[in-house]
Amino acid sequence: MLALGLWGVDRGGMWRDEAVTFQVAGRTVPQIWRLVHGVDAVHGLYYVLMHAVLAVRADEVVLRLPSVAGAVLAAALVAEVGARLARPRVGLWAGLLYAVNPMVGHYAQEGRSYALVAAGVMGATLLLLRGVERGAWWGYGLVLGVTCWLHEFAVLVVLAHGLSLTLARVRRRVWRGWGCAAGAVLLSLLPMVVVSRAQAAQVAWLRRPTGETVAGLARQFFGTSEGVYWVCLGLAVAGLLAGAAEGRGTRRGEFALTETGGRKGQVTLAGVAAPLVVVPPGVLMLASQSSPPLYVDRYVLYALAGAPLLVAAGGEWVTGVVERLRPREGTPLAPPNPRPHRGDRPEAVGPEAGRKAPEVERKAPVSAVRPPLRTYSATLLGLLAVALVPLQQFSLLQQDRDPARRPDDLAAIARAAAYGVRKGDAVLYLPAYTRNTELAYPGAFRGTRDLVLARTGDVSGTLYGVEVPAAEVRSRVAGVQRVWVVADRAVLAGRWTPRNPGERAKLDLLQREFTVGGEAVRGRTVVRLYVRPLSPASLRPPSLPPRPARW
Repeated sequence: MLALGLWGVDRGGMWRDEAVTFQVAGRTVPQIWRLVHGVDAVHGLYYVLMHAVLAVRADEVVLRLPSVAGAVLAAALVAEVGARLARPRVGLWAGLLYAVNPMVGHYAQEGRSYALVAAGVMGATLLLLRGVERGAWWGYGLVLGVTCWLHEFAVLVVLAHGLSLTLARVRRRVWRGWGCAAGAVLLSLLPMVVVSRAQAAQVAWLRRPTGETVAGLARQFFGTSEGVYWVCLGLAVAGLLAGAAEGRGTRRGEFALTETGGRKGQVTLAGVAAPLVVVPPGVLMLASQSSPPLYVDRYVLYALAGAPLLVAAGGEWVTGVVERLRPREGTPLAPPNPRPHRGDRPEAVGPEAGRKAPEVERKAPVSAVRPPLRTYSATLLGLLAVALVPLQQFSLLQQDRDPARRPDDLAAIARAAAYGVRKGDAVLYLPAYTRNTELAYPGAFRGTRDLVLARTGDVSGTLYGVEVPAAEVRSRVAGVQRVWVVADRAVLAGRWTPRNPGERAKLDLLQREFTVGGEAVRGRTVVRLYVRPLSPASLRPPSLPPRPARW
């Protein structure tokens, strides 16, 4: 996971969400505290964390290193959960499958909180198992609480954990300890819920999930290429069915993932993985049907960890079936407890005469037992199969390192602007969030005039600053003969009209009083030069001075 996370981490450009992290983390803690009261409350703790990280070195690579570390930790925790609930090779397979998943690799290289949230959820899941075994719940509550403050939708894992405990039929004392820990987490999260609910307009762009959304998420969880997807999905179903059989208990000679046979109060692998992969996305999608949509796949990245656990469990089930169909290895060459024969010990005399000689247990020598090579072979074959997954999806992994694969590339926009913008030129940002390019790459706009900016973001407690009212926009633009505009293509093309009066005033002035003098298109963003057309009066030759009077 570390190698995949560091491969291409310096891709040479940030997209807009990363740029927000970069510029907000560069503010002081009081300024961040003021900001989250108006926007991005769900990312407040993450911004403070990144403030400390970028204080060491403020560049794009350092911005992404916490996400790389989070993905590495999450992969290790997935492996540990699999090893604890099944056996070591199941954990090994699951951890490697998690590491080579393209969705995991994508967010491992993004300067946002999602990879860290995934690591926190898996840490809480591991501590859930410890709580069931030992009754210690403070660690679970602490880790889960911090994770939910990194992103509030991580709270949906509480429902998944509750379902896991229900399937395990745990005792009342377990429910009491878990309930206290989960209740404390929910109470601590109430302030964020109240504040973020007032900021719901930030996600007004989301659309309601459909059947295609579900199918797309399944592809991301189990494999993007056709072959990998169907194989992994089939193994996951096998792992789920094996887990269901384990939960009912296993008969003599029947295969089980663990030696416990799924007895009452015992948490199983399928009982943890299936709720994790289904419940958080399912609840968020269902909630988005009857309320303003809230679902985005990255919000439930942490649920992906259940998929490789199920796939690895299915692989273990297949391995067990194959091993049962073949002769067992490790069979002694001689019977371990042969009956004693006459002459094995001297005849008893005296008082011992007439007594039955005790049987002597004879063990076969170590050299007479064949080593369990088949067990190692199965593990190695599983590793080989896992290694084929990234090879099958290598082209996708390679393409994901290209900045053009992100929603936008602010570095490319900044380069286009730097090519034409000169010192002293006027600049407009339409809408205001396109100012993010200048905040992320100020060197490209050094010496320019931001025509309508009234207060900067760090001073006003906003992301992109506060602009002058719509009535003042015309006076700011009056007298300007040429202006550079960094704009959303949809706005300039008329496919979307901003609701803000100031944004409409900027657009109206450009359409009425300016003509296009040149442009550069970078994805969804346009860097365009507008110039005022020459008036007919300016095109006429200057009038000649009056003829001097004759003397």
